Amino acid sequence: MDPETIMKAARDASKSAYAPYSGFRVGAAILTEDGEIYAGCNVENASYGLAICAERNAAAAMVLANLEGREVRLVAIFSPDAAPCFPCGACRQVLREFGCKEVVVVDASGLRCYPFEEILPHAFGPEGL
Repeated sequence: MDPETIMKAARDASKSAYAPYSGFRVGAAILTEDGEIYAGCNVENASYGLAICAERNAAAAMVLANLEGREVRLVAIFSPDAAPCFPCGACRQVLREFGCKEVVVVDASGLRCYPFEEILPHAFGPEGL
């Protein structure tokens, strides 16, 4: 499946973002190794620390829906409010948990793909326990 298809799911998810405090809307879409797509959007909270990012919501949707196919091939992240929009540190660690291999963002030149190791070098994972 091409990255633009996954990015479309992220764009669509960003439209559902609940961001009344920051106004920073984000959508994310995960493509699993078995070809399934799971999307999420950010959800803010008046107690700022309780906000949850789009990437973690997409990962939670994947976990809820799929007992077997939890290997993340790539994640696409989109914000109509900033480009490029990369995952925060917490989201990077969650994506690492599920073996994410690639991150796709939009920048001034269009879609840009990054190997996951490039955005989270020397990552800590389950094999380190």
